[in-house]
Amino acid sequence: MSSIELTPSQKKILRALTNLHKESEDAIKGEDIAEQVDRNPGTIRNQMQSLKALQLVEGVPGPKGGYKPTAAAYEALEIQQMDDPAAVPIEHEGQPIDDVIVEEIDLSSVHHPELCRAEVHLQGAIDDISEDDAVTVGPTPLSKLLVEGRVDGKDDTNNILILRIDDMVAPAEEPNH
Repeated sequence: MSSIELTPSQKKILRALTNLHKESEDAIKGEDIAEQVDRNPGTIRNQMQSLKALQLVEGVPGPKGGYKPTAAAYEALEIQQMDDPAAVPIEHEGQPIDDVIVEEIDLSSVHHPELCRAEVHLQGAIDDISEDDAVTVGPTPLSKLLVEGRVDGKDDTNNILILRIDDMVAPAEEPNH
């Protein structure tokens, strides 16, 4: 598996595509991706040409057409994430867990506030963590996001914790820090 170097904007577009595709399973229109990443559809079309050349995206022709991520797209995104395992602290019942690396915090359901779930993708053993345990993840390096919640479910195969979010803090909203 050759490592694919994605530009930040390719990465952003690919992630938008995989997220949208997860929700709808259909081919995703360039306009929808454009809206998600705040670029114009022409830019997206150009980027898609290069992503197709890398075999990360397939184009689906026809009126219901658009773009679909290939399996390689998910792999590429994983690899990109692994390149930069910035240390994101994680606590379990108030105790820091040292031997677990937080790869990704996926808040894809945040625009459904009544769901308010976070998927936390981890590397390391999560056997000791049980449902309803309190888990705090963050602050993350870039947005300094801190997520507090209780374990709603676990996906042991993929090492994912599903958290019911009790509180989510990104410092920008709190000027009094």
